[in-house]
Amino acid sequence: MTEEVKEEKVTEEVTEIPEVTETEEVKKENKKGSFADKLKDQIADLTNKSKAEIDRLTKENEELKNEALMAKADMVNYRRRKDEEVEKRLTYCNEDLVKELLPIIDNFERAIKLDDDDLTDELSKFLEGFKMVYCNQVNILEKYGVKAIDGNNKVFDPNYHQAVLTEHREGVEPGMVLEILQKGYLLKDKVIRHAMVKVSE
Repeated sequence: MTEEVKEEKVTEEVTEIPEVTETEEVKKENKKGSFADKLKDQIADLTNKSKAEIDRLTKENEELKNEALMAKADMVNYRRRKDEEVEKRLTYCNEDLVKELLPIIDNFERAIKLDDDDLTDELSKFLEGFKMVYCNQVNILEKYGVKAIDGNNKVFDPNYHQAVLTEHREGVEPGMVLEILQKGYLLKDKVIRHAMVKVSE
């Protein structure tokens, strides 16, 4: 009998345990948990999309920066080339005019070489006038950067001289300029007419 009483008590105790059911709070917690999980998933998804978009925009930004730098470099190079071209044109803009004036200078030099001892007073005055005009023209040409090429008793240089005659002279090394037959000229640093010279052999 004691066993029966014990069974009844256990049975009663078991029956007294309340039935576990989802309460409103548990449902709310579950809903909160699933909402939080969904929210976390959405945040993670948005974060991944944002990172991908940031990476794409960063790459596009770098490409645009590179294109801008290349365009800027092209513009700088273009301006530099144009400036050099303009400077070159300005430096040598008078070249054609100077070339046209050189034969006149040559004629003045030939006239000046005349011995004025044999000339009458009137012709001597003309010769004196020629010398003055010649000096004025040479000074003007020098003012604009024109100068004669010096070559007498110097080594022949094909950059400045044009050999038209050769001659053998005792005691003179081969390749030396013996005589300038026609003056050569430089405009700034550019040869505009080579000097015609006689060279030793």
